[in-house]
Amino acid sequence: MGSTQVDSPVTPETCSVTRTLSFVGSKWTPLVIFHLLPGAKRYGELQHLLPGISPKTLADRLQTLEGEGLLTRTVHPDKPPRVEYALTRRGRELGEILNSIAAWAES
Repeated sequence: MGSTQVDSPVTPETCSVTRTLSFVGSKWTPLVIFHLLPGAKRYGELQHLLPGISPKTLADRLQTLEGEGLLTRTVHPDKPPRVEYALTRRGRELGEILNSIAAWAES
């Protein structure tokens, strides 16, 4: 669905906007993206910034965002190893869209 005009039958499964909003609207996902907008963060930093998120949920959100091409996971060969998460260009674009939605919601 590349335009706002719909001339053929559309279902939630075939509507790109519905699929995207469903993904982005999953609990904690927008907050993870918001916290990564300023720059890369380590897992522990994100957990501290997101009080109430379980370690399993945070790991799941990070893995899903990485799988969707919205963030990168970089392992630094320090002792102990250090892992950082950062938004990709596409992830930053989505973050800016979410900022616009937040501004609209608060107006």
